[in-house]
Amino acid sequence: MKRYRPVSLRKIKTYPLSRRKSKVKRGSLAALYKNGDSFEKFFDGLPDILAAGDIKAVVEAVVRARENNRPVVLGMGAHPIQVGLSPVIIDLIERGVITAIAVNGSCMVHDFELSYAGRTSEDVAAALHSGRFGMARETGSVINNAINRGVAGGYGLGRSLGEAIEESKYKFKELSIFGTAARKGIPMCVHVALGTDIIHMHPQADGAAIGEGSLRDFKLLCSVVADLAGGVYINLGSAVILPEVFLKAVSVANNLGHKLKDLTTVNMDFIQHYRARENVLRRPTMHKGASYALTGHHEIMFPLLAAAIIEGIEN
Repeated sequence: MKRYRPVSLRKIKTYPLSRRKSKVKRGSLAALYKNGDSFEKFFDGLPDILAAGDIKAVVEAVVRARENNRPVVLGMGAHPIQVGLSPVIIDLIERGVITAIAVNGSCMVHDFELSYAGRTSEDVAAALHSGRFGMARETGSVINNAINRGVAGGYGLGRSLGEAIEESKYKFKELSIFGTAARKGIPMCVHVALGTDIIHMHPQADGAAIGEGSLRDFKLLCSVVADLAGGVYINLGSAVILPEVFLKAVSVANNLGHKLKDLTTVNMDFIQHYRARENVLRRPTMHKGASYALTGHHEIMFPLLAAAIIEGIEN
């Protein structure tokens, strides 16, 4: 067998450090926070490296889209509502930052319960084995009746519930994303999977109305996505439904001849899942665009992003 000996390093070739490219430079380092500093100074002082650089790029993309009258679309699961972000999202709608919203079906449940009762998110484990999980009377009857009336009147699911909440006398309706979207006249698109939401367990549920309303919302989202050139799409906490829906909407837009150039996509979640990585970040932007993955808790990351956007649009 061949015998190996330790190599000698005496003839290694080197070059001056000054000739080497470096990814971290003095100007990209973090600035120290001082007591009494403003949020703007804190945010600007984040290092221009990795995720800190990415979140700054996302803020710039959103601010640029707003200045150029381009869409900023928020796609989300229900978790952002469950962790208390409704006021932040509503504020961005009121400021004209968010121009359209796409959600899954459970967002209808949590948004309604907040506006109706000021509270939401039941203890599933405690209620499941008694047969009480998902059986709150008002949640099932009011949402389904709103869907049935709205779809019969030609609306999609989002507009159906939004109009019902906006026209109501609910004590907490200022907490409704759906109601705010209806009042501001922006698209509110709901994309359901039948059987996934507690309202589907109630006798008022009409599969034909739910399906028709959701298909109308998908067609509306396709119209929004077709106009996304130069805009921003943010996927917030949806690992499956919204990434799949967004990809199909992109395909429809391309098929109809709309070129989605200079599109910026963002995925914000605890974990960077496969579908969001492929269907939101990589595939839609692979020809011309930019994509950013921001990983972390929604209740921290999204308010941070929103605050930085507000600073950007008001300066």
